Amino acid sequence: MSKAFYRKYRSKKLSEVVGQQHITTVLESALKKKKIAHAYLFTGPRGVGKTSVARILAHEINKIPYTDESYHPDIIEIDAASNNGVDDIRYLRDQVQTAPFSAKKRIYIIDEVHMLSKQAFNALLKTLEEPPEHVVFILATTDPHKLPPTIISRTQQFVFHYISQDDICKQLRFIADSEKISISDDAIKIIAERGGGSFRDSISLLDQISSINSSDEISTEMLENLLGLVPQHNIQKLIELYDSQNVIEIIKTLDEIKHSGINMQIFIDQFILEIRNNLSQKPYLVSLLTPLIEAKNSPFIDIELLSILIKPKKNHSVAASVATNASDFISAPVEKIVNKPLVKKSAPSVKNKIQAPVEKSEEQIIAESMPTGETHEFVWADLLQSIKAENMPAYSIINKVDYVIENDTIKLYAGRPLYKKKLDSAKYRTIIGSAMKKIGAGGWRIEILSDKKPPEDETTAAVFDIMGGGEEVNVNE
Repeated sequence: MSKAFYRKYRSKKLSEVVGQQHITTVLESALKKKKIAHAYLFTGPRGVGKTSVARILAHEINKIPYTDESYHPDIIEIDAASNNGVDDIRYLRDQVQTAPFSAKKRIYIIDEVHMLSKQAFNALLKTLEEPPEHVVFILATTDPHKLPPTIISRTQQFVFHYISQDDICKQLRFIADSEKISISDDAIKIIAERGGGSFRDSISLLDQISSINSSDEISTEMLENLLGLVPQHNIQKLIELYDSQNVIEIIKTLDEIKHSGINMQIFIDQFILEIRNNLSQKPYLVSLLTPLIEAKNSPFIDIELLSILIKPKKNHSVAASVATNASDFISAPVEKIVNKPLVKKSAPSVKNKIQAPVEKSEEQIIAESMPTGETHEFVWADLLQSIKAENMPAYSIINKVDYVIENDTIKLYAGRPLYKKKLDSAKYRTIIGSAMKKIGAGGWRIEILSDKKPPEDETTAAVFDIMGGGEEVNVNE
C-alpha cells in the first residue's frame, strides 16, 4: 500500500520545514541555548505545518530521531476534538505527575485545543500554572480566538502563516521529479493556487492527479478537466467582453460555463484570482471584487454574475478619475476670476473691510446651494452622516433605500410600503430637511417614491425585461 504524499514528504527536521522560517529559526535557537518553555501555542490555518513542527520539536527536545513510524511513550498526542471533556483533562492532569519513562521530558501535543470545553480549560489552566519540571505542553489550534486569555498568557505563541505560492511550487516540483510525474510548470502553478496557501492541500492535489495513467505530460487543460475548473482562456475572454461591454457574448459565455457543469462558486474564485492578477494593468476591475464576493453566496449566482458584468465601467483608471475631478475644481474658480470685471487695483481700505455685508435674497441663497453633477456623491454621503448624527432610526432606513439625484432633486426609492410610510411622515421629512440645511443643501428637493430604483442603463433594463425582473427576498423575515 502506497503512502500518501503529504506523509511521505513531511518534514523531519526544523531545517526542512517550508515557509515558516520566522518560527523554525527561533525554535532552533532556543534548542541550542537549552531554553525550553513549559508550554507552546502554535496557531494558524490548516495544512501549514503546525502539527509537523510540534512533532519535530517534541523529538528534538528529547533528542530522539523522528520518522513517521516512530512512536515514543514520552511523546503523547491528544486530539482535543474527541477528548474535550473535563474528565479527559483531569485524567491528563493526573498523568503529568508521572515521570518520563526514558526521555528527558514528557511532552503532550494537544491538537485543535480550542475544541476543549470551558470546564476542561479550567482544569488545564491549573496544570499550566504550575507544571511539573519534566512536562512540556505543545498546543495547536486553527482558531486561537476561542482560547481563554488565561491559557494564551501562559504559553509562548507562534503564529504560522499561509505558505507562499513560490515555496509551494518549488516543493511540488521537487515531489513531482522525485515521483517521476511529468507535469508542466503551469499545471503546478494551478495546483498551488487551488491549495490556497495550504501545503497539505496542495500536495494532496498532486497526489490525486499522480494516479492518472498517462505517458503524456499533465497539462493545464487536463488538470482543469480533472479539478472541474473553468479554462483560463474563458476567464480572460470574460474580462475582455466586460471591457467591450459585449452583452450578447457575455450572456453566451456565462451560459456555456453554467451548462458545462462547472461549480459556479469555484468559477468565482478563479475569476477573482484573475482580476487580482490584472489589477496593475486594469485598476478599474477592483470595482468587481466586492460584488463577486457577495455573489458567491447567492442562490442565483449566474444571474448575479450577469448583472455585475453588464454594468458599464464608470472609470477606466484611477489616474483618469483623479485628473477629471482635479480639472473640475481648478477650472471653476478661474472662470469666475476671468469673467468678473476688475473695479479696483488697490487693496481694500480698513473702512471697506468693516462695512456690513450685502444681504442676499432668498432666491440667491437657494441658487448658490443648487447641486452640480460632480457634487452628487459627496452630498449624498454628507447627508447620510448628518442624518446618522441626528437620528439613528431614520439613518437605518434611508441607508437601505436606493436613490437617484437629478439636477436639484433627490429621488428616494423606498421599495417597501413600510419605508415609504416612514419617509413620507412629517417627522422624517423634518429630519431630512434639517440635515440638508446643515450640509448647505437647503435648496434641494426630496421626492419619495414607492417603487424600486430602475436599471441604470438600457442594456440592464433589456436583460431584466428578458428575464422577467426579480424580487428581493429577505430570508431573515
